Amino acid sequence: MLTKVATVFTDGNIFPVKIRTFGATRKWIMLKYILPCTIIVCFFIACKLKHTTSVPSKPPAGQFQGRQQEPSLKVDPNTNRESQPFYNPSATRETDILHTKLDVRFDWAKRYLYGKATISARPYFYSIAKINLDARGMELIRVAEIKRNALYGEDTVNLKYEYDGKMIRIEPGRVLNRTDNFTLYIDYVAKPDELTATGGSAAISSDKGLYFINPDGKVPGKPRQIWTQGETQANSVWFPTVDRPNEKMTNEIFMTVDEPFVTLSNGYLASSKKNADGTRTDHWRMDLPHSVYLVMMTVGEFSVVKDSWRGKEVSYYVEKQFEPYAKQIFGNTPEMMEFFSTRLGVDYPWAKYSQICARDYVSGAMENTSATLHSDYLQNDDRELLDANFEEYVSHELFHQWFGDLVTCESWANLPLNESFATYGEYLWIEHKYGKDHAEYHRLNSLGGYLQESAAGRATQQWPGKREPLIRHYYSEQEEMFDRHSYNKGAQVLHLLRQYVGDEAFFASLKLYLETNKYNVAEIHDLRLAFEKITGQDLQWFFNQWFLSPGHPELEITYLYDSAKANQQVIVKQTQDRSNGTPVFRFPLSIDIYSAGKVIRKEVTVKSIADTFYFNVASRPDFVNVDAHKTLPCYKKDPHTEGEWAFLFDHSGLFMDRYEALAGLAPKTAQTEVAMQIVTKALDDKFYVIRSLATVKIPGNPDDKTALAPEAKQKLIALAESDPKSIVRTYAVLKLSMMQDASLRDVYLNALKDSSFNVVRVALQALVMHFPETGMAEAAKRENDPHRSMKTVVGNAYMHGGSDVQQTWFEKTLPGLWGMHQQSLLYYYSVFLKRCNAETVKNAISGLEALYNMTDSRNTQNFIRSILGSLQNHFTQKANEDEKKIKELQSVKNNATGLQQLEASKTESLELVKLLEESRKKLK
Repeated sequence: MLTKVATVFTDGNIFPVKIRTFGATRKWIMLKYILPCTIIVCFFIACKLKHTTSVPSKPPAGQFQGRQQEPSLKVDPNTNRESQPFYNPSATRETDILHTKLDVRFDWAKRYLYGKATISARPYFYSIAKINLDARGMELIRVAEIKRNALYGEDTVNLKYEYDGKMIRIEPGRVLNRTDNFTLYIDYVAKPDELTATGGSAAISSDKGLYFINPDGKVPGKPRQIWTQGETQANSVWFPTVDRPNEKMTNEIFMTVDEPFVTLSNGYLASSKKNADGTRTDHWRMDLPHSVYLVMMTVGEFSVVKDSWRGKEVSYYVEKQFEPYAKQIFGNTPEMMEFFSTRLGVDYPWAKYSQICARDYVSGAMENTSATLHSDYLQNDDRELLDANFEEYVSHELFHQWFGDLVTCESWANLPLNESFATYGEYLWIEHKYGKDHAEYHRLNSLGGYLQESAAGRATQQWPGKREPLIRHYYSEQEEMFDRHSYNKGAQVLHLLRQYVGDEAFFASLKLYLETNKYNVAEIHDLRLAFEKITGQDLQWFFNQWFLSPGHPELEITYLYDSAKANQQVIVKQTQDRSNGTPVFRFPLSIDIYSAGKVIRKEVTVKSIADTFYFNVASRPDFVNVDAHKTLPCYKKDPHTEGEWAFLFDHSGLFMDRYEALAGLAPKTAQTEVAMQIVTKALDDKFYVIRSLATVKIPGNPDDKTALAPEAKQKLIALAESDPKSIVRTYAVLKLSMMQDASLRDVYLNALKDSSFNVVRVALQALVMHFPETGMAEAAKRENDPHRSMKTVVGNAYMHGGSDVQQTWFEKTLPGLWGMHQQSLLYYYSVFLKRCNAETVKNAISGLEALYNMTDSRNTQNFIRSILGSLQNHFTQKANEDEKKIKELQSVKNNATGLQQLEASKTESLELVKLLEESRKKLK
C-alpha cells in the first residue's frame, strides 16, 4: 500500500522538494499529486536545526550492540503500576482456509451486501472442537456444513454457533484433526455502514472494509461505485474469514450487478452471464493462494482500457472522461512488468494485472493481488499530467505483486518486508527508466521523510521524534506500522544492503527469497538467510542494527590536514542518542580524496563512537568527500569551506554532491560572490531539480534586503519562458514574483499562456499581488473556464486578492468539483474568508453546511469540519486581539477614539465564533 512523506534534512538544511503522505501513505500523499495548487505556493525553505551532540561514553548497561531491546516499563496512570507495552505475536494458526467461494449481490439503497460464502478449510495442526471466523457487523442467516459422500452426494447440515458481532464460533459437532477437510456454508448480510464504530489511522482513514459511493445518485455527475479495502484486517466486514496476514487461500467471487456496471476482482474473469432480470453475474477466479487482506472487489461505471504484457492482460479502469488519457497515466506498466521480472529473475506471477481508480478512497493505493486500487487523484488529463507524474505510485504497487503479494509479511511486525520493498521498487524503476540523478532525487526525498519523523537534528524533550526498530512487535495498533520507518527508512536500508553486497548478489538474494517463500509468508530472518546463502557471509550484524534496532547514525565529521606529515585526517563521530537502544553503528564508508587533479577512493569501516582515519596526501586536498556513494541513511554535520563546496559542485557528477554543495554555499540564498557564481552555474544544470533549487538560492527574497541582479533577473525570465520542465518554469515565475518590479508585468501575462496549470497559477498570483487590477481582471476572465484545474487557479488568485464579491463564485463552483480539486478550492476559500466581512462569512457557513450534506465523501466532509474549526480559531483570536486593544485604550481613556469600533468588531467576531461552533456540532 502506498503512504509516503518527504522533506529533506541534511546538515541542518531543509529542502521540501516534494511532500508526500505515508505509508498504506493517507499515506502522506504527495502534494505534487494531491495539492499541486499548494506546493507551488510554498517556497523552498532553509533553516538551521539544533543538533544534539552529547552521548553516553558507553552503551547503557545490558545493551548488546545492534540487538532489538524490549521497551522500557511504563507506568499505567490508572493503576500506578509499571507494565510492559503490549507484545504483538504472529497470529496463531488454528484453522487453515484453503478456498473461499463468494456469491454476492448488492442493495445500493440500504448499502448492504447479501452474501453466500462457501469456505473449504481444515485444522492447521492441532485438533479443534470449534471453528473461529472473523465476521464484523454482519447479520447471519444460516451457518451450515456441506458434507459429501459417494452414495448420497452433497448434504447441508445446520451447525450451532455463537456470534458477538466480531467473531463466529462454530461447533462442528465433532473434534476435527489436521487430516479432516471440511466445508462451511454461511448465508449472511454485510452492513458496513451500520457498524457501531470504525477505526482507521493516518494511513488508512477507515476500516469498514466495504464502501458504497454515491449509492443513491444524489451527487450530480458523481459515478456510483462499490469498492473494498482489506488492509489491515477489514475484509471480514464483507465475508467471514480468518482475517490475518498469515492466512493464505485461493478464492472466487460471483458478483451479480446491474447490466451497465463493470466489475473487477483478483485473478481472471472466468465467465460473465446475463440474467433474465436484467442483471449480470461475473465470475472471478483466483487460482493461486494469496493473503485474505488482498482479496478485492470493485463495481462501478468505468471505462476499461486494455494493454498486454507477454500475452497477459494488462488493463486500466478509469472514469469515462479519462479514457483517452489512461495510457498516459498507466502506460509504462507493461515495461515496468518486464523490467521487474527481468531484474528479479522471477516473472510476474499472476494471471493478469489491472489498475483501477476509485472515488473517495480511504488511502493512497492498495496492492490487491493482480488488481491494484488507486485513489481518484491519479485520473488526470494530458494537460494536468504536465505537472504530475504517477509512476512512483504505479511502480510501488506493482512491485508489491512480488513483495507483499507473492511473498507476504507473516505478521504486521514484519510489514517492512512489504512496504520497504515496494518503496525501493520506486527507486529501481526510476533508476532504470530515467537515470541516477532522478533516482537519487527520489531517495533524497524518501530519506528526508524518515529523518523528519525521527526528528533527526531537531529533537527536543517535548518532541524526541519516533525511533523504532523496522521490525517491531511492540505497538498498540497494527496501523502504527504504516509509518515512514516501514516505508522510507526500510527502502534506504535495502539500498545500503545493495551497496554493501553488490548488485549481482543483491538481486540473486532477492530471487532466492522470492522462490523459497512464494505463495507463502515470511519474516525478516527469511530475508537474512537468503542473503547469507547467496553471499556466504554472516549478515546477522547488519540485520541486527538496521532492521532490529531503532535509530540511525548521526555523524559529526571533522577534517584535519597535517602539512608536515603530508597527512589528511578524517574524524567520524557518532553522536546519536543511544538511551533507547540505538546502537553504535558499524558500516563501510567510501571516502573520495580530490587532490592534484585526481580522485582517490579509500574504503574504511566505521565501528566506534569516534573513528579517526589517516591518509597520505602530498598536499592539502581540494575536497574530501565522506560517504562518496551517498548511500548511508544518516543525519550528518559535514562542514566545508566555501571554496571546497564550490570545488565539489564543479567536479562531481552526482546529484547528491551538487545538491549538498548548493545547500552548503547558500543555506538560504547566495550571499557571497563565490556562492552566486555557483548558483548561476546551477541555473544551467542538466538536472531540473538543481535548476529549480538554484532559482530559490538567487538573492532577491524580501527577507534578504537585496534586489535581483540584472543578469539573474534575465536568466529567471528565460527559465520562466522556455525551460522544458514545468516545475522550473513555476519556480522561476515564483522567484520573480517575490520582487516589486513593474517591468515584469508582461512576463506574468505571457506566463498565463503556459500549458502548465502550475505556471499559470503562480503567474496569476503574481499579477494579483503586484498588479491587482490586471490580476483580478485576468482571474475573472477564467471564472467560467470548464477545466477543474483552472477553477483552482482562479481560487488561488482570489485567496490572495479577492474580496467579499467573490464569495458567491466559490460557493457555486465548489459543488462542481470533486476529490483533491474540491479540497484545494476549499482550502483557498477558508483563507479567503478570513478577511471577509461578517455577513459574507455567515453566508459561507450556510453554503459549507449545504455542501457537507450534499456530498458523501468522508474526506470532503472532514475537510469542511476542519475549515469551520480553522475559521472558529481565527475569529476567536481576532476577538481576543480586539479585547486586548480595548483594555489598552481603556487604561488611557474610557472614551478613547476607536473604542466603539473595537467593541463592535469583538462582538461581531464572537457571534461568528458561536455560529461556527453550532455549525460544527451539527456536522459531527
